[in-house]
Amino acid sequence: MSVLRRLLLVCFLALPATACSSLMANLAADALSGDGNSFRADDDPELVREAIPFGLKTMESLLESSPNNPKLLLAASSGFTQYAYAFVLADADELEPTDPARAREGWARGKKLLRRAVSYGLHGLEARWGDGFRQAFEKDPVATLRELDDDELDVALLYWTGAALGALISRSKDDMVMIGRLREVEALMGRALELNESWSDGAIHEFYVTYDVSRGEAVGGGLKRAREHYDRVQALCQEKKVGPWVTWAEQVAVQAQDRKQFDELLDKALSFNVDEAPRYRLVNLISQRRARFLKAHVDDLFLE
Repeated sequence: MSVLRRLLLVCFLALPATACSSLMANLAADALSGDGNSFRADDDPELVREAIPFGLKTMESLLESSPNNPKLLLAASSGFTQYAYAFVLADADELEPTDPARAREGWARGKKLLRRAVSYGLHGLEARWGDGFRQAFEKDPVATLRELDDDELDVALLYWTGAALGALISRSKDDMVMIGRLREVEALMGRALELNESWSDGAIHEFYVTYDVSRGEAVGGGLKRAREHYDRVQALCQEKKVGPWVTWAEQVAVQAQDRKQFDELLDKALSFNVDEAPRYRLVNLISQRRARFLKAHVDDLFLE
């Protein structure tokens, strides 16, 4: 166990009586807000699944001592988003065919986690840009975000807040208040794209693949725009990410009822050797899990 991890463990266990000092929280923030290389390269998604909740609660405990630390807030926003999307919601989706009641419970829990992620992300932006940011953002998201620069911390906060809010809206299609917040997602992701389109090997473009397919040409999206983002993320990651293939199969091939393209893309994803790209190993394994689920339910996706 590293010195930092021992430090965090001692801090966490002591919290009920003494609480960690702000200095401790600030030191931990630098590590927790990093790019997560130790998790990225992991070859055991279940081990990561079991480890994440402790890490998330540790972050929240540290935030009690340093509530306006933007790096800690970024770590919390990204952590809750990834845990909700990759594990809680994915599990619920897989349960739906056999156990709809448990699936609904999982979706509800996933939405609660995403709400935390959105709140932490907006708090992080306000910590960076001053009191009143959230109020101004609610009134005019685009104008408010023009003040942000291309600092990597700002881009990361924009991305994770937008990703969490977008995922929450996609799971709340019967909630008109949430649907009305799409303009916030568009402002957050649009500004992130303007500031650093290549951030995190094309993660912003990867988001837009799904988003542009869903919103159509009439409102600035459509298949052509989605294809441009798809091609760009493939260039940026050098075709080492499995996710774009799975997304295109699920979002585009199914909508077009193109079974041949669907099978080809998923077979390509499943045959990819995740050890060829260690920095994407974990996310590729999670994407391959989604690919297997889609193939197992192909008869539910295609009319033929």
